[in-house]
Amino acid sequence: MSGPTDWDDSLTTPLEGAVEASTAEADAGPAVGQDEWVARLGERRLHRGGALGLLERRVSAVPWWTWLTLLVAIICLLPIGFESGYVRRVAFDTVVYLLLALGLNIVVGWGGLLDLGFVAFYGTGAYAYALLSSDQYDIHLPTIVTIPLVAVIGGIVGWLVGLPSRRLTGDYLAIVTLFFFQVFLTVTNNGDDVFGESVTNGPNGILNVDEFSFFGWTLPRATSEGLFNIRYLYVALAFFVLVYVALHLVNDSRTGRAWRSLREDPLAAELMGMPVNRLKLMAFAFGASVAALTGTFATALNGSVFPQNFEFPLLITVYTMVILGGAGSQAGVVVGAVVVSVLLEALRDAGGDVRAGFYIVLLLALVGAYRGSRKLVVVLGGTIVVGVIAHVVAGAIDDAWTAGPAEDSGRIAAWASDWVIVPAHLAGWVPSATYVGLVALALALTLVRGWTRVALLVPTLYLASFVWENVMLPHPESTRYIVIGALLVAMMIARPSGLLGERRVEIV
Repeated sequence: MSGPTDWDDSLTTPLEGAVEASTAEADAGPAVGQDEWVARLGERRLHRGGALGLLERRVSAVPWWTWLTLLVAIICLLPIGFESGYVRRVAFDTVVYLLLALGLNIVVGWGGLLDLGFVAFYGTGAYAYALLSSDQYDIHLPTIVTIPLVAVIGGIVGWLVGLPSRRLTGDYLAIVTLFFFQVFLTVTNNGDDVFGESVTNGPNGILNVDEFSFFGWTLPRATSEGLFNIRYLYVALAFFVLVYVALHLVNDSRTGRAWRSLREDPLAAELMGMPVNRLKLMAFAFGASVAALTGTFATALNGSVFPQNFEFPLLITVYTMVILGGAGSQAGVVVGAVVVSVLLEALRDAGGDVRAGFYIVLLLALVGAYRGSRKLVVVLGGTIVVGVIAHVVAGAIDDAWTAGPAEDSGRIAAWASDWVIVPAHLAGWVPSATYVGLVALALALTLVRGWTRVALLVPTLYLASFVWENVMLPHPESTRYIVIGALLVAMMIARPSGLLGERRVEIV
């Protein structure tokens, strides 16, 4: 019979195998008070494998201020490498896009609010600067006073817009903000007669806006040679750095964490005691303030402001930058803004470089999709053979079907004219029919697999080349936005979170 001592020892002695089980490397359950998803965070976090994954991890290990310094240095050195006023102006416009993308990222990326009136805040800042620094009301405030005052005005307007919509989410919030955008356009276009007073001069805009002037030092818009004054680029770049650093500190603060909680789950954030309505108002105010601040630079450089400067395509462009780079990531939206801005300018003129870039991107996409597989050889070989046969047959039927002039000279243009059917005169129904057919083939590719997709990809690629040569290159203005849209769709398929956006794991 066991004594009291043996009985006490049995209570403190672990069961057989308990020590081995507690020290084993097998998966353990979540700790008390800890959600299972949180306990498995390290396992559920998705990492890209291979060389790209290694490169991504190495790049993410570099401090953020290093990349910011590198970007600023590159932009500052542009005037040294390029004396063209056009290149310098493109650099200035890119900095403007950078600021707009940062402002929209506050509302959409951090706050998770679908704001379709963001460009109206940009226009509010532009008109506020024009009214405070022009002959419209003969007010000429110092620039050092006007810029922060305009930023405050933008923040107040954003707060006021957020007041009636602070309880709205999703589509309802989008409708309200879109209504504000339309109100802004209506007021600016019809502001030449407000109770008998011309406030905005209507479609004619406000002219003769003051140049920047700091402590008696005026910055002329153009040099003595009539070129773009790079000082405006440096001023805008300095404000971009200040805004980026300030927003980075805000993102790391309690407010930034609260915004991200609001983005992920507003109901859960409210149950945790977070002031959801106040957070929404702050997101609107901060984003609107950055947008209004940006409007001062564009207005001061242009010397005028018009309602046409704030149309809906600008809103779509800024949204594209944020989504492409990765909503919620400061570095991501900066990269997205640079990529979209450069692409829009590169596609402005349909030259040899644009044509070559199109075929190079197609080739790289195929190589990335099939990576040395024999399917790659089949697709490339089949596309070339189909093109040669189609060109020969079309030329045999009618010489005019292949007598279309190339848009420019060069090896790529000569090769394309001998491979792609380019008629001398394109019938009116051909552009729309081929474009719709290309979209239908692209959608069909998503419904098939295996060798069926390979077989369907051959005519799709050739039809894409036909549309590019006959429809898009002759109309570069619309082609710019079509290419940006296609790039965005491809990015959303390959990487839904954007270039540098955070990969989110949902509990299912």
